[in-house]
Amino acid sequence: MEDRTASNKIAWKSSLSTQLMVRALIGAVVVGITLSCFQVMWEAGKASSQIDDDANQLLAVIEDAATQAVYSIDADLAERVLEGLFARRAVKYAGIFHPNKLALAEKQRPAVQKQFRWITDAILGKEKTFQIDLQKASPTLETYGMLIVKLDTWYVSSLLLERSANIFITTLLSAFILALVLYLGYHFYLTQPLKSLTTSLQKINPAKPGLQSLPTPLHHQSDEVGFLVSSANDLLDSIAKHQQERHAAEARVIRLSQYDALTGLPTRGLFNQYLKSAIQDAQSHNQSLAVFCIGIDDFKSINEQYGYAKGDKLLQAFAERLIKLRDYIHTSCRLAGDQFALVLYNLASSYTAAAFAEGLLEEMHRPFIVDDSEISLRCTIGISIFPEDSEDADRVLQKAEQTMLHAKLKGASQFHFYVAALDTEIRSRKNLERDLAQAIKKQQFSVVYQPQIRLQDSQIVGAEILIRWRHPERGWVPPDVFIPVAESTGKIFEIGEWVLSEACKQIKAWQKVGLNLLVAVNVSAHQLKREGFIDTVQDILSKHQVAPEQIELEVTETSFMENIEDAVQILKKLNSLGLMCAVDDFGTGYSSLSYLKQLPVAKIKIDKQFVRDLMADDDDTQIVHAIIQLGRSLRLTVVAEGVETVEQQEFLLKDGCEIAQGYLFSKPISANEFTRYVAERIDIDELAGNS
Repeated sequence: MEDRTASNKIAWKSSLSTQLMVRALIGAVVVGITLSCFQVMWEAGKASSQIDDDANQLLAVIEDAATQAVYSIDADLAERVLEGLFARRAVKYAGIFHPNKLALAEKQRPAVQKQFRWITDAILGKEKTFQIDLQKASPTLETYGMLIVKLDTWYVSSLLLERSANIFITTLLSAFILALVLYLGYHFYLTQPLKSLTTSLQKINPAKPGLQSLPTPLHHQSDEVGFLVSSANDLLDSIAKHQQERHAAEARVIRLSQYDALTGLPTRGLFNQYLKSAIQDAQSHNQSLAVFCIGIDDFKSINEQYGYAKGDKLLQAFAERLIKLRDYIHTSCRLAGDQFALVLYNLASSYTAAAFAEGLLEEMHRPFIVDDSEISLRCTIGISIFPEDSEDADRVLQKAEQTMLHAKLKGASQFHFYVAALDTEIRSRKNLERDLAQAIKKQQFSVVYQPQIRLQDSQIVGAEILIRWRHPERGWVPPDVFIPVAESTGKIFEIGEWVLSEACKQIKAWQKVGLNLLVAVNVSAHQLKREGFIDTVQDILSKHQVAPEQIELEVTETSFMENIEDAVQILKKLNSLGLMCAVDDFGTGYSSLSYLKQLPVAKIKIDKQFVRDLMADDDDTQIVHAIIQLGRSLRLTVVAEGVETVEQQEFLLKDGCEIAQGYLFSKPISANEFTRYVAERIDIDELAGNS
């Protein structure tokens, strides 16, 4: 503040008072000199008139004597007349002349030499000449000669010079006095108050302008200075108010950027700062810590079932339970969506982290009461340890997240510790996601068909279309590897539409050679739940002019269980279009007579894992038998997958299974191979006739 005051000190020559004084002085001098010039000119006129008057009086006095001298041609008298004239010091020359201009008497003397004469000579001239005719009435007026007198102007002009000097000196003194009066008045009445206000302004803290107001100078309460002070104080108050509002807004912005608006927990950015600080403390004390990444399992279904408003309240309740653990943890945060993280500080061993994770899962699995609903959820936890897994805060958190996401793929409602192999697996998956996004455009996908055989007469009644991916570097990638990736990235929709289009194209191609076969197409649960799925299927069938009765959509039973009511409605709409629906991999999920009765399906397919150990494992044998009997009781066609031996075929036929597919009959083959396979087994005309 002192430095700012010193740097803003105004020099005397730059002050308003001095500037006003200089301007007033210059103005007064210019005006005074101008007026003085006019006055001098007027005085010069008066001086010239005075010379004329003096000359006329002088001539009038000696006119008679001069006339008598010239009349009587008396040179002595003329000389005496001239002597009388030269008694006047202003007379420079005098002469009395006859009419023929012959001098009767003549006298002169030099002009007075003075220092400033050049000035007066410029105004009035060096001399002035006067001439009168010498006349006498006898009896008429007759001219006898002339009198010429020259007067030196100095004696009158010296007075003019003196008066002019007085005028200019008086004018300049008046100008200086006026400027001084204006300077003093302006200085004490305006400059001093402004300087006082400037000093007060310099003392105001720019960061807190509202803490100090400007004082109103004495005698200025009601004039412009008082109004300026009042306006400045209002402005300072307004600035202070806006600063407070801006600081409050900045604080809100910072809080919004650092704290989650819904749960009030720190966001990822702030959590990273806390984590770095915790790691620094742990390093200085040679301690370990654990980072937990917690993901709510299938939170999307909770939102769909209870609504987004209750979903948000559930997240808030979830966060509140985490906050209650503050006595045991260093900090917690909401990473994104349904993912949270926390830091367990001063970790004794990995067993401590495991015990805490078990307790955390148990705590979070307790039902939440949201409004009037009791909601249960499941969580999956990924755990990474500092410094074993990494000494970098970002990497420790990243590895905890990777572990959680990987654990969800393996099975929910559990916790997993980070393992080094996970990095390689995740990087491989990311590369797979990238390559999968371009697979259709690069025509890397192909389809094969596996025949479906009616066990009663060994006739081919249909085919299941299966997708294959030949990666340019990895070779053949199994569907159970890339289909989950496609589902998680959303590419399953594009892939599913492509497979259905390929099935329709092949149906039309087979029809041209006399084959009318039902083609089964697998449908992902993600496709089934997508808005507009039915319209997409209808558009594809219409585009390729394929009858709906020739397409069978196979959906796994786990797809139905997420929301049985919606599944029933979707399948009914598909049935109304003429499409046949089947339950794929039956027995691997939540097989239940109650839900199966609700579903408008025509077939159930026994999963190959039960058929594989048929007759070798009593449990699998009983399961297959139960599924066949369940299908028959509900009048559903039962299809067995993975049939590889004659013994399996005979058991299935004897137990009442109607259709089978597997390597016993044929592996999945290309469309051309499938056509040849059909031609080898049955007569095409006969098959067309039966159709």
